[in-house]
Amino acid sequence: MQSAELEGSDAIESFWRSLRFFSIYRLSIALLFLVAAVVLGDSVSLGTQDPQLFGRAAAVYLLLAAAFLVALLRRPQRFNLQLSVQVAVDIAALTLMMFASGGQKSGIAVLLLVVVAGAGLVGQGRMTLFYAALASVAMLLEESWRALTREADPADFVRTGIICIAFFGTAIIARLLARRVVANETLARQRGRELNDQLRISERIIRDMEDGALVVDGDGRVRLLNPRAESLLGVQATDGADLASLSGGLADRYRAWSAQPVEMVEMLRQESGRLLRVRFLPSSETGGHALIYLEDMERVQSQAQQLKLAALGRLTANMAHEIRNPLAAISHAAELLAEEDSDPLHQRLARIVHDNTQRLNRLVTEVLELGRRDRAQPETLRWQVFLAGFIEELALHDPSAGRRIQVGDGDFELRFDRGHLYRILWNLLGNALRHASTADGSVRLEARAATTTRSIELHIIDDGPGVDEAQRSQVFEPFFTTHGAGTGLGLYIARELCEANGARLELLSDGPGAHFCISAEGSACR
Repeated sequence: MQSAELEGSDAIESFWRSLRFFSIYRLSIALLFLVAAVVLGDSVSLGTQDPQLFGRAAAVYLLLAAAFLVALLRRPQRFNLQLSVQVAVDIAALTLMMFASGGQKSGIAVLLLVVVAGAGLVGQGRMTLFYAALASVAMLLEESWRALTREADPADFVRTGIICIAFFGTAIIARLLARRVVANETLARQRGRELNDQLRISERIIRDMEDGALVVDGDGRVRLLNPRAESLLGVQATDGADLASLSGGLADRYRAWSAQPVEMVEMLRQESGRLLRVRFLPSSETGGHALIYLEDMERVQSQAQQLKLAALGRLTANMAHEIRNPLAAISHAAELLAEEDSDPLHQRLARIVHDNTQRLNRLVTEVLELGRRDRAQPETLRWQVFLAGFIEELALHDPSAGRRIQVGDGDFELRFDRGHLYRILWNLLGNALRHASTADGSVRLEARAATTTRSIELHIIDDGPGVDEAQRSQVFEPFFTTHGAGTGLGLYIARELCEANGARLELLSDGPGAHFCISAEGSACR
């Protein structure tokens, strides 16, 4: 298997590492032969037939081995070419030294067997059979040349043939083993990448999950905790911290749970007053560590409340549609009675019916307005341009609005749904005009740039009696009103529409009069 990934600098690192070890082995053998030729001389059975040839071959082999190692370290490119050149040099050098040492009887043929095996393990392709064939040809040529130029035993050809067969057997076995090793290594590398991906995903999920998570060992030390757990416990902790230092109550519950480590859920009240639901889980069948999940019950209750409100909103919207048609019929019938009957008592009763149907119709309209809060379509509005049209229309319903509302000079651009902003200002300014005095400029409407954030603040301030301290927490609740003819939904709808546009509506306490502030996304006009 000559894979394309071995042709270039992007080869698998493990192949290059194996080739470096092979080069180090070659350098060691060449150095050993050169030392044997120069230092030991005739005391060993190497180079006995031609010492000069053996010494020269060993010296050239050492130089080439060093050059191969340097090239491999500096320019790891063209893997198959480098391996083939190195194996060819190995076979040529070892064959020459074997000839100079008396043939395959010298034992150098065993080193050729090592070269073929090493090339098969490092190269792992069909080239291993080529290396075996190249070594066999070299052995046969060496033995044939010996038979032609020197005395040779015919039995040497048999031994040479057996060695050549060993070359091919070694090459085939090395190739099969190498393929298995590569497959296992590739699988291990793939599993390692998948495991790392899973670990990163798990860490991200644990870090971003809305519930707190802790891993605690048998000694009560925290081995892992996510930012949400720190927030719920109100601490800044590090791995290895004692659980008791984070929460004494949680540590006591953990020690009690450790006596019988099974899944268990308990409620825990923090010193800050926050109620937590704590779930203990053993991390494995053998125990030793525990998983502790912390859930903020206030958030759970808030989510449940939101679901109830959403269901109630859908129900009331459907009911409002059904109520509107009968109301229209009742109102029309009352008008007809008032026109046809001149009796003062009947006139008065018809007027009562008409006024109350109008009040119910306003209530239905405001309930339907809540159903539109999730359909916000923000656009960039020029404040002064929008406000001019709004004040003009408001003055048609309340002629005193033009002189009683004092508008600031600030001009900004803000991102808001036009219809939603119209409804919010209508509710807030309607309340302000109703409670403020009749003096000119009794209601102020100002637009200011926020001092701490990149937003615009709209301030509605009146000179009325303000909101009683005991009622401040209730002003934004649905159906809460201090006005006999009101529905109690005006401020609630205003706040809901603000939230639908990413804005915030607050009641400030810097009276004497009421002071409402809307913080919305925007920028100063130039």
